[in-house]
Parts: sequence; C-alpha cells; structure tokens
Amino acid sequence: MIRIRFIATDQSHQEIETSTDQSLMKAAVDANVKGIEADCGGTLTCATCHVMVDAFWSAKLPPASSDERDMLDFAASPVQPTSRLSCQIRLTPELDGLVVHLPASQH
Repeated sequence: MIRIRFIATDQSHQEIETSTDQSLMKAAVDANVKGIEADCGGTLTCATCHVMVDAFWSAKLPPASSDERDMLDFAASPVQPTSRLSCQIRLTPELDGLVVHLPASQH
C-alpha cells in the first residue's frame, strides 16, 4: 500500500491509501476523490483527470508521452509545467507519499 495526497485549489486535501500497479486515476476514482472526473475511464481520450504533480514527485515520473501532452491541450484548467493526466501515471512503491494538486475544474 502507498499513500497519496490530493490537494484542492482551496488547499483542502484528501489523503488515500491504495495499492500499486494501477493508475493514479483509478485509485482516485475508487476513493471518490472530488475533482477527478475521469469521463473516458482512462482511455486517454479526454483530459478530465488532469492533475499537477508536486515538483518533487514530478521528477520521479517517466516523461509524458506525446499523446498525453497532446490531450492536455484539452484540459479545462490551465496546464502547468508539472501537469499530467492521472490515467497515465502508473502507481509504484516508489511513489509512496505522492502529492498532486487538483485543478479548479475538469470541465
């Protein structure tokens, strides 16, 4: 099990414990994290699972694919340098303690 902290724009946060070997989006949806819509269910055809990964953790992730970067163009909230689609972040034991910031809106 690993811990993940989701921080909303009002600085409220939700911390979850989840298993690895799944996407960050799936873990968030299963835990009912408010702010992750995941309209496409993780098929990389929308941007409603947009998150901004904390800078410390962003450096620990593999780079976004060109498809992910292209899909981020459709994000409802401004894209930041550490923006990612949570459906494309695979949870591993090394990500225990991961911190992500939620955008103001997914639509």
